[in-house]
Amino acid sequence: MDYIIAGFIKAFQLLFSLDSETWSAVSATVSVSTYSICASLSMGIPLGFLLGYYQFPGKKQVRLVVDTMLALPTVFIGLIVYSLISRQGPMGGAGLLFTLPGIAIGQTILALPIVIALTASAVEGMDRHLSTTLISLGANRSQLALSSLWEIRYGILAASLTAYGRIMTEVGISMMVGGNIKWHTRTITTAIALETGKGMFATGIALGLVLIGIAFAVNISVSFLRKK
Repeated sequence: MDYIIAGFIKAFQLLFSLDSETWSAVSATVSVSTYSICASLSMGIPLGFLLGYYQFPGKKQVRLVVDTMLALPTVFIGLIVYSLISRQGPMGGAGLLFTLPGIAIGQTILALPIVIALTASAVEGMDRHLSTTLISLGANRSQLALSSLWEIRYGILAASLTAYGRIMTEVGISMMVGGNIKWHTRTITTAIALETGKGMFATGIALGLVLIGIAFAVNISVSFLRKK
């Protein structure tokens, strides 16, 4: 028990002393997760809205594929992205392997089905009389779409929060695509795995506390937006 208490004490010392190695992992995590969530939301919200709002041939099959992709292992996504952006892959010339943008590609693939599925579920749960009422009031297509999106804003917030949490806590993609390079592509989760394996318990706790702090900040922000 003493080593756990000592680990927490050392962790706070690392955080408040602005230890460069610790905060380098934090900076990399915030950067890559921001890229990933922005990309996944910009693509996932429109696709999820279309999937939930419109009826088209093969809709059930598409929804089944999207729902199945929710359970994709991160190491499998990492393997696919690695094969695409490695030197032998079709995107090898872009120089994305062992970079933060390369990790962001994998994390976007991870988060995209979450955003699509939860947005589609929010649309399907929307009051079906809303569109009829808006049309009767003279709303055009763009006004109808914007009003519908506003109606499901809490569902979109939930999708965003869930996707962001999935991105922040994944390890496989960051490890395989990023290579866990110190000062460059080492994220919070890969640093925790590495430092704990090396016996650097305090560093692992420090990074874990930052990860929990980010999760709390995101939840508080969402709660504030919902109240507003």
